Amino acid sequence: MSKPFRFKEFTIHQDKTAMKVGTDGVLLGAWASIKKNPFAILDIGAGTGLIALQLAQRSQAEVIDAIEIEDNAYEQAVENFENSPWSDRLFCYHAGLDEFVDEIEDTYDLIVSNPPFYSEDYKSEDVKRDTARFTDALPFNELLAGVAKLLEPTGTFCTIIPYKEQERFVNLAEANGLFPNNTCNVKGNLEADFKRSLLSFSFEKTENTVEELIIETERHQYTDAYISLTKDFYLKL
Repeated sequence: MSKPFRFKEFTIHQDKTAMKVGTDGVLLGAWASIKKNPFAILDIGAGTGLIALQLAQRSQAEVIDAIEIEDNAYEQAVENFENSPWSDRLFCYHAGLDEFVDEIEDTYDLIVSNPPFYSEDYKSEDVKRDTARFTDALPFNELLAGVAKLLEPTGTFCTIIPYKEQERFVNLAEANGLFPNNTCNVKGNLEADFKRSLLSFSFEKTENTVEELIIETERHQYTDAYISLTKDFYLKL
């Protein structure tokens, strides 16, 4: 039984789903830009609902929709939304991206996704976790084609992917008319290799601003930049 994960303003119950609260989700939910004051936000592949809840806390968006295909994760996200202070602004659809794109007429000012990745052939014994983690559940090109249809002309799309996949992902995005505007490459500590890339895209071709984020100086000693980014969420920061 997984214990609930308590943040400063909301709690994530995660006992029903294979995908637990992780650093990637928290980073994306904290980093995604809300400078344009989005009215409508979409989280593709909501999992527990973490990122949508972070954006509900950070923004004044009146519509925060999420989609989740896996049954247990969907139920968990709904429960976490209903128990949050922003339940009137949050809604989760039980759907895959392809059927959502076909049925929804709306577009969104901000779309976020912490997509499943691991294009390697390896599979674990846990089918649910595999569905959540492996790219065949939602290939990058399918994700980007869906985003291109659902994003407002002036909207922003933010995601977090493995650093090594960055070039391929950016090329796929550009094939869908989406261009990188901001990139933040993340590593665990000074000695480590880059592990993740936070990326922000729009339909506008601008100079891509690239920055770096290091999470720890040593074990459990967090950098000022990481604390500054996540302190509104983690109880201990």
